Amino acid sequence: MSMLNARSVLVTGSNRGIGLELVKQLVEKSNRPEWIFATCRDPEGPGAQALKNLAAKHEGVVINPLDTCEPNSIKAAAARVTECLKGAGLNLLINNAGIVRPASMEDETPESMSEVYRTNVIGPMVVTQAFLPLLRKASQESPRKGMSCSKAAIVNISSDAGSITNLLGWEVGHSINYRCSKAALNMLTRCQSLGFAEDEILCVALHPGWLQTDMGNFEGILAPVKVDEGVKEILNTLACLSEKNTGTFVNLDGETLPW
Repeated sequence: MSMLNARSVLVTGSNRGIGLELVKQLVEKSNRPEWIFATCRDPEGPGAQALKNLAAKHEGVVINPLDTCEPNSIKAAAARVTECLKGAGLNLLINNAGIVRPASMEDETPESMSEVYRTNVIGPMVVTQAFLPLLRKASQESPRKGMSCSKAAIVNISSDAGSITNLLGWEVGHSINYRCSKAALNMLTRCQSLGFAEDEILCVALHPGWLQTDMGNFEGILAPVKVDEGVKEILNTLACLSEKNTGTFVNLDGETLPW
């Protein structure tokens, strides 16, 4: 089995759920990244305590304030990461931060649509733009051929709920704002894959599965998969992705999903 061998990884929305578990499992790997940049909106708030406890135990886990809805916050985070890397590039950017505002077709509002779209689509776009110089640097300086998450990659955490073909969980909740935002994120990923192809930066949209997180458990229903089990599969899949996968939409097992 291929191994993820990235020197540096950045995860947005890492104070809870999938993001926090990604940081936990990355730091426990035998060939763990030298730098793990864990970002969230409010590192000093009570919602980030678990992340702070984790960082206190492990050298190289750097907590970075980053609000994906605030361009100035994103620019400042990119500057801090650039300083930490001391001339090296960033191998793997995981755009994980996301929100949902439960609503039916009748109850959906322009305000919630706009709020969710700003976080789930515009956020990953602007974050990627800010860290693109570091991703390009990692790609240019890597001896690896082709594309991989160990070389230079953008992984956008999407959802099968945004698949126009599958509409995962429609019978459970409509969540129009979330579904539309993830469909748009998939298109953004496809565009990124074309735009950054010459840089040999792998770009993929990934459905993480229906996991037991604050977002995954809703409407009184417990998600079917534990977050640690799902993230373990995600990391195994990231290790196996190549240029054959760039510009695609995959699940946590690496299988291609329909748009």
